[in-house]
Amino acid sequence: SSDLLTDILVLHHVHHRKRHKRLADICFTLNYEDSYVISYSLKKLLKMKLVMSEKVGKEVFYRTTESSNELLERFREVRERCLFPGVEGELANSEALSDVAERLRLLSGLYDQAARAASSL
Repeated sequence: SSDLLTDILVLHHVHHRKRHKRLADICFTLNYEDSYVISYSLKKLLKMKLVMSEKVGKEVFYRTTESSNELLERFREVRERCLFPGVEGELANSEALSDVAERLRLLSGLYDQAARAASSL
């Protein structure tokens, strides 16, 4: 279901680079305008003890827990077993694949910024 997909995307993003994330940052990165959807996902992940929250001043920051780190590591192993046999050449190298993914994220962000700027003209 789309709820489960959103939960997985949120969990992966909160875990990404092991930096604490704010709700607004998660919404922006995942391109969700309705923060309620992400907030609801975070509440479910908190209840399952896959993320934890910490209030710093007026901001709430989220980070993954040890149990989610183990779950995400198992997911990564399964994903690599399924993905890499079908990939050949330079992309078979996980470091090169990470570089391509980073460039795609950058391009996607630039595209989203340009689309928002164009819609305000």
